[in-house]
Amino acid sequence: MRLSFAHGAMGAALMLAAACTPATTETETATTEQALAIAADDPSLAWGPCPDLFPGECNIAVLHGDPAQSNADVFFRVGPHYQIAAHWHSSAERMILVSGELQVKYQGQAAATLSPGDYAYGPVGLPHSATCLSDTACTLFIAFEEPVDAHAFGGSLD
Repeated sequence: MRLSFAHGAMGAALMLAAACTPATTETETATTEQALAIAADDPSLAWGPCPDLFPGECNIAVLHGDPAQSNADVFFRVGPHYQIAAHWHSSAERMILVSGELQVKYQGQAAATLSPGDYAYGPVGLPHSATCLSDTACTLFIAFEEPVDAHAFGGSLD
C-alpha cells in the first residue's frame, strides 16, 4: 500500500509545518561526530570475544557508540553451524544479516531464516536463539537501543 500526502488535510498540515519551520544553516547542522563507513571484512575492526553465554567461535566488534551506553551498533559473528544459546536482552535489537544464512527463533513464533540483507527485529525481553546454517561464518549487524547485554534463558521457545 502506498500512502500519498499530496492532497487533503494531512498534506496541507505537512506543507504548513514545513513552511513554518525555520531554515537551518550548515553550521547549525554540523556535528563533531565523524561519519562512518565500515565493511564487515575490514581488517582494522577490533573483534573481541562474546560473553561466556556464547562460548567458542563467537566474536563482537563495536562499530559505533559505547556498549555500556544507549544506542551502540555492533557486528556479531559466529562460526559455521554455530548454535546461539537461548537468551534475551534488556534492549530491543534491530538486525541485518551481513553474511551467511541464519535461522532465528523467537519465543512463541515460527523460526525465520535470514539471508544476507534480511532484517529482523527483537523486542525487549523476548527470548530467542539462532543457528548459523551456512558453511561460512554468519555476521549480523545489530543496533541496540539500550546498553548491550545478553541473559541466559532456560525455558522453552515454543
